[in-house]
Amino acid sequence: QVQVVESGGGLVQPGGSLRLSCAASGLIFSPAVMGWYRQTPGKQRDLVATITHGGSTNYADSVKGRFTISRDNAKNTVSLQMNSLKPEDTAVYYCNARGRLPQPYDDWGQGTQVTVSS
Repeated sequence: QVQVVESGGGLVQPGGSLRLSCAASGLIFSPAVMGWYRQTPGKQRDLVATITHGGSTNYADSVKGRFTISRDNAKNTVSLQMNSLKPEDTAVYYCNARGRLPQPYDDWGQGTQVTVSS
């Protein structure tokens, strides 16, 4: 069974930085895709950034140039470096790991709160 655990959320002032980390365990092969999504109350969960096993990245337009996603395939970890944070970045951030080997999976972490406020 795949387990996904996030860490690193917290309170930060506008313009500040925060780094989120996520580890996936219970895997035989490194996930095909790992990524970060975020959700605010009453709204759907939205893409923040994803990264493939080969290193291809995809970012939401709202975070391009401010956030950077990276991963360590050997450790099955993914990180999100968030700079120039804005109040509208406030949300619960969820880590996702998905792949097809040895059988398809699409698993989520429990979420970590990020609050950007002065």
